[in-house]
Amino acid sequence: MTSRRSFLQTLSAPVWALPFVTPSNDEKYHEGKVLRVALIGLGSYASRVAEAMKDSKRAVVAGLVSGTPSKLVSWGAKYNVSASNCYNYETVDQIRNNSDIDAVYIITPNALHKDMAIRMAKAGKHVIVEKPMALNAKEAEEMVNACKKAGVQLLVGYRMHFEPKTLEIIRMRNAGEFGNVKFFQGLCGFRIGDPKQWRLNRALAGGGSMMDIGIYAVNGARYLIGEEPTWVTAQETKTDFVKFAEGVDETIQFQLGFPSGAVASCLSTYSMNNLDRFFLNGEKGFAELQPSTGYGPIKGRTNKGELQFPHITHQTIQMDEFAAILLDGKKPLVAVDGEEGLRDMRIIDALYTAVKSGKRVSLK
Repeated sequence: MTSRRSFLQTLSAPVWALPFVTPSNDEKYHEGKVLRVALIGLGSYASRVAEAMKDSKRAVVAGLVSGTPSKLVSWGAKYNVSASNCYNYETVDQIRNNSDIDAVYIITPNALHKDMAIRMAKAGKHVIVEKPMALNAKEAEEMVNACKKAGVQLLVGYRMHFEPKTLEIIRMRNAGEFGNVKFFQGLCGFRIGDPKQWRLNRALAGGGSMMDIGIYAVNGARYLIGEEPTWVTAQETKTDFVKFAEGVDETIQFQLGFPSGAVASCLSTYSMNNLDRFFLNGEKGFAELQPSTGYGPIKGRTNKGELQFPHITHQTIQMDEFAAILLDGKKPLVAVDGEEGLRDMRIIDALYTAVKSGKRVSLK
C-alpha cells in the first residue's frame, strides 16, 4: 500500500503578505493587498507554483505543509518561510492561529482534497484546491457547503481561465465574431509513465485519464461554447488491463450536447502523446488552440489569423488573479470558484455513468 507521505505530493495553503514584498524569515508581515498563501503538499506541481510565485506581484508563499520534515527545512530556506509557518498534516489545524496566512493551496492527490479543504475552511482560511476539486460531485458539494458555512472562499486551480489567447477567443465568441457556435473538439492526452504512481491508483485519483487530463476538455467545452451541457455520452477503450486496473480509465471518447444545439466531441487518454488541441467552429468562423492546455506557450489562431500575446507563466498569472478575487472581490471572466468545479464534477460523474450504461445521460 502506498504510504500517506508518498502521495501527499503537492498542497498549497493561503497567504496574505506585504505590499509586493517577499517576506523574510525574521520579519513580520505587514498589512497590505498581497495574498499570503500556504502550500499544502510539497510535490512537483507545488514546486512549479512556488517558482512561478517568485514573479507574482500580489501573492507570496507564506506557509508550508508537508509530511516530510526535510522538505519543510529545504523549502523554508528556499522560499523564506519561517519555521513558525511550517506544519505537518497532524499540526496543520493550528494554522487557524496564524495571522501570517490568508489562504491555502491544496495540491495533494485528489482523494485528500475534500478533508483538507474542510479542515482549512474550519480554520478560517480561504481555500484554493487543484483540479479536479474532488473525487466526485458529492465530495465537491460538501467542500462548497463547508466553505460557505465557514465564511471563506473556495477557488479551483483552473489556470487556463486566465490564459490570454483563451480569453481572446472567449471575447470573440461573446462579440459574435464566430456566429452561432456549432461544434467543439477537445483532445487531451499523453502516455503516462510509472505504473505505481498515485494517478493510476483509483482510491487516490478517483479514476484515470478523465480525472487528470479529460477534465480540461470538459471544462474547455463549457467555457469556449459558453453554455452548460444538457446531456453526455461516453465510450471507454482499454488495452492494458494491468496498468489500468478496474476503475482506472485509459481512454474515454465522450460527447456533450448543449442547449443551442452545439455539440462537443472529446478524447481523454493516458496512452497517446501529441494530444493537446481545442477547436471551436461557428457559422462565421473558427478558433484553434494547439497546444491548448499545456504549461505553454499556448498557440492559437482563428479565421482572422494568428493570436499574438506574450507568454507569461500560467501559475504566475493565476496567483495574481486569485489575489485580486480574494482581496479585491474581482469577478473573473470565467469563474474559478467551487461552484465551477462542482459543475465539472457533475459532468464527469455523468460521463462515468454513461461509460457503464452505454446510454445517453441527461444532466439536470
